[in-house]
Amino acid sequence: MTRLAVFDCDGTLIDGQAAVCEAMRTGFATVGLPVPPDHDIRRIVGLSLPVAIRGLAPDAAPELVSQAVEAYRAAFFAMRQEGRVEEPLYDGIRELLEALRGNGWDLAVATGKSQRGADRALTTHGIADLFVSVQTADHHPSKPDPAMLQAAMDSVGAAPDHTVMIGDTAYDMAMARSAGVRAIGVGWGYHAPEELYAGGADEVADDPDHLEELLR
Repeated sequence: MTRLAVFDCDGTLIDGQAAVCEAMRTGFATVGLPVPPDHDIRRIVGLSLPVAIRGLAPDAAPELVSQAVEAYRAAFFAMRQEGRVEEPLYDGIRELLEALRGNGWDLAVATGKSQRGADRALTTHGIADLFVSVQTADHHPSKPDPAMLQAAMDSVGAAPDHTVMIGDTAYDMAMARSAGVRAIGVGWGYHAPEELYAGGADEVADDPDHLEELLR
C-alpha cells in the first residue's frame, strides 16, 4: 500500500512571503498598475502567477496582466541574482519530512511555483531527494484544479483514500476535496484556520509536531 503526503511549498514548507511581496510590488509598479497592499499579495500565494495577478488586478487588460507577469518574473530573478531572496524552511519541517519518510510515506510537492523555482528552493535546503514527485504551475492548471494532485498520485500509484494534501491556503483544501483526498491545513501559513476549514480542511495542524501526529 502506497501512502502519499503531498505538500504545498510557499507557506507550508518555506516562508517566501517577503520576496513574493517585493517582486509583486515591483512588477505592478513597472507596468503602471496600482500596487496592491502586502496583505492582498499574501492571500494569493499558492495560485499560479497569471491567475494570482489577475486576482490582484481584476480590471486590467489581458495584455497588461501578461506584462505584469513578466515584470514579476524579472524582478524576482534580479532579486535572486543580488542574493536578496530568502525562503527559509519553517522550523521543524526538515525533521517532519525525514520522520514521514522513515515511517513509510512517499512525499510529493504540488505548488504554484515554476518548476525552476520549486527545484531551486528544495535543492537549496537539501530536501529535494525526499520527494518522489514535484508538480508545478508550469505543467498544470492553477489550484484549486486537482490536476497537480492527480499527477502526484499517478506518479506513484497512490489511491485517493491513501493520499493526503497538506497546505496553508483554502486553494489547497479545495484542490484536495476535488481530488477526493484527505485535506490537512497548516496554521503557520497565509490563510487563517477558519478559512482552511471553510475551504474543506479535515484538520488544521498547529505546528509540524502536531502534523506528524495527525499522520500517524
